[in-house]
Amino acid sequence: MKGIILAGGHGTRLYPMTQAVSKQLLPIYDKPMVYYPLSMLLLAGIRDVLIISTPNDTPMYERLLGDGSRLGVSIFYKVQDTPRGLADAFILGVDFIGEDSVCLILGDNIFYGQNMTGVLKDAINNLDGATVFGYPVKNPKEFGVVEFDENHNVISIEEKPEKPKSNYVVPGLYFYNNQVVEIAKRVKPSARGEIEITSVNNAYLDMGKLKVSLLGRGTAWLDTGTPQGMLKAAEYVEAVQSRQGYYVSCIEEIAWRRGFISTEQLLKLGKELQTTDYGKYIISLAEEAMSQ
Repeated sequence: MKGIILAGGHGTRLYPMTQAVSKQLLPIYDKPMVYYPLSMLLLAGIRDVLIISTPNDTPMYERLLGDGSRLGVSIFYKVQDTPRGLADAFILGVDFIGEDSVCLILGDNIFYGQNMTGVLKDAINNLDGATVFGYPVKNPKEFGVVEFDENHNVISIEEKPEKPKSNYVVPGLYFYNNQVVEIAKRVKPSARGEIEITSVNNAYLDMGKLKVSLLGRGTAWLDTGTPQGMLKAAEYVEAVQSRQGYYVSCIEEIAWRRGFISTEQLLKLGKELQTTDYGKYIISLAEEAMSQ
């Protein structure tokens, strides 16, 4: 399984903040936004990651994350010259994907929940075509709405419907088998000139190969595409970390707990950030493990 983070676009809803920097590099409380989707891929056990961004922003991601070796993974980069829709990720990433299945996650989506690891693992282990996720909201009209039967087979996906057929919406996290590459290549651009992810999902739906995995009440999904969304997400992360003592989307901790890096490597990473609470948290994890 390969992983792709789509971190392109112009972030116009966040102007003037994003006039000089990619929105996925902006902070959500104490870490860059891109840490959150990357943490989901690491939680899923994915060790090959492709980050797709703009010509101007890609070098900044490379400076931030490097080749991934410090986390025990491999991170690659691809430039998207102009925004061409979410499904363009599979065309740009064709060589990276190779013959593998792939997980696509949007760079401005944040997920957090006690059972996220199990949810992600189930999606990988039971992948037979494509899997999207369903998240219950009060205002489904503003999102892509998924309708499904009792076996979680998808019946329909509608974009911002006037009369939603369910209150479950589709967040920016998708799992596909290798067929997605050829499907994306066949998708005709929409009226706005983009290769839509909905067209890819509908292709799997037509084959009877589209499932939905429901995210329960204990899972938070936060969209950070607006200033209000960013503020709410930061407040959520701060509240969890200050009250529980556990850090949200600490990529060093996840890499360590997944066995990608050793305790000694974790301690070294923590010492690089030891002037911050984030670094002190990493150091405490390593020292506690060493003392046992």
